[in-house]
Amino acid sequence: MMKKYFAILLTGLLLSSISGFSCTNFIVTKGASTDGSVMVSYAADSHLLYGELYHWPAKKYPKGTMMKVFEWDTGKLLGQIPQVEETYNVVGNVNEFQVAIGETTYGGRDELRDTTGIMDYGSLIYIALQRSKSAREAIMIITTLMDEYGYYSSGESFSVCDKNEAWILELIGKGPGNTGAVWVAMLIPDGYVCAHANQARITTFDYQKKNDWYNKDKVVFNSKDVISFAREMGYFDGKDEDFSFSDTYAPVGFGGARFCEIRVWAFFNEITDGMDKYWDYCKGHIEHGENGYATNRMPLWIKPNKKISQKDIFKYMGDHLEGTELDMTKDIGAGPFGNPYRWRPLTWEVDGVTYCNERATGTQQTCFSFVAQLRSYLPDYIGAINWFSVDDAASTVYVPMYASITEIPKPFAHGNVSLMEFTMESAFWVFNMVSNFAYTRYSMIHPEIAKVQNELHDKFIGDVAELDKKMLETYKSDPAKVQKMINDFSNEAAVLTHKKWTELYAYLFTKYMDGNVKTPTEVPAGYKYYAPELEQPGYGEEWYNRIADDTGEKLKVIGSAH
Repeated sequence: MMKKYFAILLTGLLLSSISGFSCTNFIVTKGASTDGSVMVSYAADSHLLYGELYHWPAKKYPKGTMMKVFEWDTGKLLGQIPQVEETYNVVGNVNEFQVAIGETTYGGRDELRDTTGIMDYGSLIYIALQRSKSAREAIMIITTLMDEYGYYSSGESFSVCDKNEAWILELIGKGPGNTGAVWVAMLIPDGYVCAHANQARITTFDYQKKNDWYNKDKVVFNSKDVISFAREMGYFDGKDEDFSFSDTYAPVGFGGARFCEIRVWAFFNEITDGMDKYWDYCKGHIEHGENGYATNRMPLWIKPNKKISQKDIFKYMGDHLEGTELDMTKDIGAGPFGNPYRWRPLTWEVDGVTYCNERATGTQQTCFSFVAQLRSYLPDYIGAINWFSVDDAASTVYVPMYASITEIPKPFAHGNVSLMEFTMESAFWVFNMVSNFAYTRYSMIHPEIAKVQNELHDKFIGDVAELDKKMLETYKSDPAKVQKMINDFSNEAAVLTHKKWTELYAYLFTKYMDGNVKTPTEVPAGYKYYAPELEQPGYGEEWYNRIADDTGEKLKVIGSAH
C-alpha cells in the first residue's frame, strides 16, 4: 500500500509544486574554499519580484514592542510577534556577525501547509538574521518561532551559515490545526560542499531525542516529532533508522529531478568526478525500493577535487547545462544564436504528450542573487561580504557589499522603484536591458558582456583585498573612519557597476541593432562623419540548412540549382 501511495505522489504532486518556485543554493565549507571562507550562494528566481538589496539597521527597542510579520512574497500581513530588545545590522541575506541564510522552496505535501500560521519562510530568514550571531542560533530561532507562532509557507530548504559552519535545514508544516513544523538540520562536514534547488535533499539522519544547541559536537538537530508525525499521518511505517525526511515529506518525482536536482548535479559535476552515474536520475528516471523511496539519488554533500573561490561560484551560478546532452545552447529552442533560455511555461503538450524545457541554474527570471563570503580570519566588522547582483546570474556582476554597511547604494536600494516602474537609475532595470538585448543574438552579444563582467569581478576582488588591509590598520585608531570606508567602498562599487552597465547597453545596442554588426572607422580629414564598417552575418549555415529543410520549395529562388 505504501508503495502505491508514493507512486501517486510522484506522478502528480511534485511536478506541479516546483513549477512556481525556482531558487538555487550552493554551500561551500571552510575546508573546501580557496581562502578558508564559508560561502553560500542564493538566486531568488521569481518572475514577480523586483531585484533590490534589503537593509535592516541595528536597532534597540523598548520592552513590549510588537513587530508586524508580512509574507515576503506578497506583502500580506500575517500577524504580529514580540520584538526583541536589540537587533543586528542586516544587508540582504547577511548580517554583521557573519551569518548568512538562503533558501529554496520544494513545496512537498500540499495538505501540510497551514495558512493560519504567522511565520512565512521569508520572515523566518530576515528575523533570524536580525537576531542571531551564529548559524546554530539562527536555526534555533527559526524553529522556535515556528513552534510558537505557526509556519505559513510550504516545504523549504534553508542554507544557514556562519564564518565557521555551514548547515542545511529542511522543514515543512504540519497542516491546519497543528502549530509548528517538522524539520531536520544537518552540519555539512568541513571540506565538503552541498547544494539544494527546490527539492528536499535530506534523507536518513541520526535522530536526536533532544536538541543540545550549545554542544559543538552535535551535527544534527531535529523536531522531536519528525518521525512520529509521519507515522501518525500514515506516511511512514518502517524502522526509525530507515526514515528519510525527503522521501517521506517531499518524494522526488520527474519534476524534482529534471527541474531541480539537475542544478545540484551541474554544480557537483564541475568540482568532482563520478557524477555520470547520477545523470539518468537527474533526467527524471527515478528508481524506487519496496518502501517507495528513491534508490538512485545523489549524495547530500560531496568532497570537491579542487578548492573553490567566490569567482568560481559566480560562474557556476550561470550554468546552462553546457557540455551535456541537455546543453541549452544546442537544441532547436536555442534558435540560430545559441540562446540558452526558454520562455515559460516550463511544460507543454503536443497531441496529448507532455514535453518540457530544461530548468538550469542560470535563468532569465532571477530578480537578485548573491554569494555570501564569511571569513573567520577577519573580525566581524569586515569579515562578511554579500557579493550582490541583480537579474540573470550568467550576465550579471557580483558587487561587494560589506555586511556592516549602514547605507545601501542607490542603484540597489529598496523602494527605488518597483517591478512595474521603470527607471534608468535602477540597476535591476539596466541589467535587464542588457541581458534581454543579448537574448536576441546570444552567441554574438554575450561574449562582450562576459568580458566586462570578468573585468569588474577581477577589479572588485583585488580592491577588497587592498581595502581589508587598510581597514585592519585603521580600526584600532579610528573605528568611525572604517565605517565610512566600508560605506564609501560599497557605494562606489555599485555606482561604478551601474554606470558601466548603462554604457555597455549603449555600446551593444549601437553595434548590434537591426541585425547588423557595426564597427567604428576613422573619420577621414575633411569629413563630418564617416560610415562604420558593416557586417550582416545573418543566421549561419546550420540554421539556413534547417530553414531550407523546413520550407522545401517555398523560399527557393526560381532557376537556382537544385
